[in-house]
Amino acid sequence: MDAVVQGPRTAYRVQLSSWTCSFRYPNLISGFQPTLHVPPLSTVLGLLNAAAGRYLPHNELEIGYVFDFAGQAVDVETIWMVAGAKRKNAQKEDVVVASNNVKSNPVRREFLFEGRLTLYLFDEILVNYFRQPAYQLLLGRSGDLATVDDIRQVTLQPVVGEAQLRGQVVPLHPHYLPGQIQALPQYFTDTLPRQNLGTQAYSVLSPMEAAVKAAIPAWYDAEARKAATEQRHRQIGSRAEASDIYLHTLQFASVYATGR
Repeated sequence: MDAVVQGPRTAYRVQLSSWTCSFRYPNLISGFQPTLHVPPLSTVLGLLNAAAGRYLPHNELEIGYVFDFAGQAVDVETIWMVAGAKRKNAQKEDVVVASNNVKSNPVRREFLFEGRLTLYLFDEILVNYFRQPAYQLLLGRSGDLATVDDIRQVTLQPVVGEAQLRGQVVPLHPHYLPGQIQALPQYFTDTLPRQNLGTQAYSVLSPMEAAVKAAIPAWYDAEARKAATEQRHRQIGSRAEASDIYLHTLQFASVYATGR
């Protein structure tokens, strides 16, 4: 698929970092919890909700992001499992409640160290939520606290020819990029129980792998490219690299209207 050349665009770049991160594989239940090397869209949109302090329906959203991390390790943690017990409620109906039967279940869990997430947004209202977040920002679990390091306006330039992508997720169809293929949700409803929205197959392009070259519509941050080049000149052996950016266009209003 040939990339369509467009003009420069003004965007807002929000940079976040966290000592630890973890993005659990969906629909995987075992004694070992691996982590994705890139957060799915649902995690990034959850960050927006946390910063806003409320659920955002996103009638239309355009967003790009690039993720990187310094290392990966495995932790052993204990999960405490509480068994359920049947009881009668006031209406004499059978209900399941927590019992006093508790047992421990040690599991091995992968986590990422020194994560760095760079968001590209085009709605200033969303950007302003990150200037004073309503709730704590997480890159994974409740202990994976993230910090907003920088917010600034930048110019994105269209990539001419092949884009070089890493540290992000790209829809498998119609691009069919190499990488780990995962069925990932784009978002969740605010109902109980929550429902997946926009689940589809994605190519997960790890920041630990070489950039994937592809002729797809993409953009680059000239300022980030320059900073990466300067760092490589200053620091021998530095692998600093500014990936091109794939922009996701999301729309969930129609999902709520149809109830699907």
